[in-house]
Amino acid sequence: MAATEERFPPARRRIADNLRDFRQSVLRRIDLLRGEEPENVHKPSKGRFLAEIGYLVAPIRRRFEPELPIEPAGSPKVVILLPGFATGPWRMRYMAQQLERAGHKVKRWGMGYNFGPTPENFRQLGDRLCSVRERYGQDVVLIGWSLGGVFAREVAKLHPECVERVITLGTPFSHSPYSNNMWRVYQVTAGHRVEEPPIDGVLYEKPPVETVAFWSPRDGVISRRAACGLPGERDRAVALRCTHMGFCNSAEVILALDEELKR
Repeated sequence: MAATEERFPPARRRIADNLRDFRQSVLRRIDLLRGEEPENVHKPSKGRFLAEIGYLVAPIRRRFEPELPIEPAGSPKVVILLPGFATGPWRMRYMAQQLERAGHKVKRWGMGYNFGPTPENFRQLGDRLCSVRERYGQDVVLIGWSLGGVFAREVAKLHPECVERVITLGTPFSHSPYSNNMWRVYQVTAGHRVEEPPIDGVLYEKPPVETVAFWSPRDGVISRRAACGLPGERDRAVALRCTHMGFCNSAEVILALDEELKR
């Protein structure tokens, strides 16, 4: 009986410690949700943001549209697709299928859902990139949608010898990290402030490989200033007409990627 009683205090302490940690975590998330944005932000209008909900009908509408005019590529590429914030590879499946029609080898990023950067998932992505490069004996094209483009740019800085090109789709790499309509949601989910990512690096600095920024004035989530960037922050910028959610399945975007990969 005495031995049994001695085991209870440590158990109670663990429960108390867990409750305290949980309370601190909740309070921190609330603080992140209440954060204030600086005055120099530039965000899409509320109307543009509400229009993003149209992505829900895109798969249905696509069934009644003709097949995209994709021709076989003369020099097929090896591509890794990097999904946006709080999404996984399934959201880019249609894009992958269309690029595969052209003969490109399209690979997943290998980390499931994207809930923000950590040193560990950057190491995993670097290993994935180098593994794909070694397997196919060809430099890899990184195509990153939204936050996935941040991953693409940063991993290309770490392993430029494995990367042919980086293409970002509505990625917030420039201007202010608050120049978007999702920074509060991001902070609560990722657990850190947007200006304090848990990784080294300067997001607006261009990777030492060809870097192309796709952006859209119709983007309701990310500011065009953040996604287009300045000339020294990317090599080229391509303006398209799609919503932010449409970057991963818009016919215009996929055809633009098809042309880009022919370069």
